Amino acid sequence: MTKIGLIRHGVTPWNKEGRAQGSSDIPLHEEGLAEAVLLAERLSLEKWDVIYTSNLLRARQTAEAIKEKISHIPVHLDPRIREVGGGLIEGTTEAERLEKWGSGWREMDLGFEPHESVIGRGMEFMKEISAKHQGENVLVISHGSFIRHLLKEIVPNTDLTNPPKNTSLTTLFMKESQWGCELYNCTNHLVKEQIQ
Repeated sequence: MTKIGLIRHGVTPWNKEGRAQGSSDIPLHEEGLAEAVLLAERLSLEKWDVIYTSNLLRARQTAEAIKEKISHIPVHLDPRIREVGGGLIEGTTEAERLEKWGSGWREMDLGFEPHESVIGRGMEFMKEISAKHQGENVLVISHGSFIRHLLKEIVPNTDLTNPPKNTSLTTLFMKESQWGCELYNCTNHLVKEQIQ
């Protein structure tokens, strides 16, 4: 059985300010780096064989934190799992979008990457990875909007009401040519410190 751990990168300065990131190459905030270390500690207690990461810096930095804890694991950059392109809204807050384009901004042609493009590259990646890593456990470090698009396509019956949190883990398994979702949006590693 192939298992995929989908991870959203750690928090960035733009996440904290409520700015749309899209394909803008934003680094992790110091809080995001700390979250990535906690995630890495969690993952080091599990069995993972390989990491694929988006080529955007915030995802790469998250992958590097995991690699530091699980030194034997190979890391591969893959632009197919980068964030959905946000066009003209990248770098803006909701308030700025409302001021500039009004409440109907989501329906306007502001240069968003088309849904078909996101699903096309996402499904190509998943097909290739599941064929190449049969019976292995694969970590995929990506982005919130990309992960939601992908999950809606491959596990449509999963409740995706809450968007993926920073450094959340979602696990998928491939069994008899069907994807299933075992765990969604789990951030137990972030509350560990508060429990003790």
